[in-house]
Amino acid sequence: MRIVFMGTPEFAVPALEKLVENHYEISAVVTQPDRPVGRGRALAPSPVKAFAVSHQLPVLQPESLKKPGIDGKLRTLRPDVIIVVAFGQLLPKQVLEIPPLGCLNVHPSLLPKYRGPSPVAGAILAGESKTGVTIMLMDEGWDTGPILAQRPVAILPDDTTGSLEKKLSLVGAELLIDVLPRWAAGQIKPQPQNPNQATYTKPITKNDGRIDWRMPADELALRCRAFNPWPSCFTFFGGKLLKILRARPYLKWRPEDVVAEALVPGKVIEVQVPNGAGGEKAIGVVTGRGVLLLQEVQLEGGRPMPIEQFVRGQRGFVGSVLS
Repeated sequence: MRIVFMGTPEFAVPALEKLVENHYEISAVVTQPDRPVGRGRALAPSPVKAFAVSHQLPVLQPESLKKPGIDGKLRTLRPDVIIVVAFGQLLPKQVLEIPPLGCLNVHPSLLPKYRGPSPVAGAILAGESKTGVTIMLMDEGWDTGPILAQRPVAILPDDTTGSLEKKLSLVGAELLIDVLPRWAAGQIKPQPQNPNQATYTKPITKNDGRIDWRMPADELALRCRAFNPWPSCFTFFGGKLLKILRARPYLKWRPEDVVAEALVPGKVIEVQVPNGAGGEKAIGVVTGRGVLLLQEVQLEGGRPMPIEQFVRGQRGFVGSVLS
């Protein structure tokens, strides 16, 4: 079976690696052009390109699949199937029609839920207890094609987008290897998606990570997980950007001994949290509802550290108001 693989980020690498391990013929790897990264803005290859080059696989990096001649170049490769994993571009009709077995997409959600560009973060933001991987036969829409297979994955209470993507990428790679031979043998009947059950995600921007302390603590905790590792939830302390890397909500807090004026959203306080031993002191931030208990933070120019260590080095932190 001749395969053209399309993918860009680290999420797509396990699927390509599995195809190589299982001795599929990779006619070409199509990925996004090299992009500037870091302070020096030097051009760097995508993770998929780096893997392809290390395994001597042919690489194509078109700015757009709609450019004249791209579909002709792909036709000359005579792929039986095109595999798409987090490629970052919508495939035009002339590309979708090239392979006789169609174009298969590995999507990190249980479609039709969480279509679009940020399905992993979307599931966490919604407070879901599970998500999964879908392999679908692509059409001209965004994640609207019929489903070939799905596999659920639990979302653990401390999962972030980064940790969940790693799990989903491995599950997706395994599911792809299971589906491919059965699809080629005509053993799978595509199942249309129910559009009435569809939900959609939007692209995440850096500004999405800016914390509004008027929001409820449980919603802020979900955002801290969903926006980790990028763009990270952030606020400002002493004029410097402060990332909130890990946090949990505490909604039952009833601070009768604190004057109302002190309870402004963004106020950093020390709070007694009940546990099996009777209670423990924690550092929290007053929110629109409840307290967000901080666990790990990173101040601009510094390294990530547990909140206890951070507070020891920042004497004025408790009592300050984050903005």
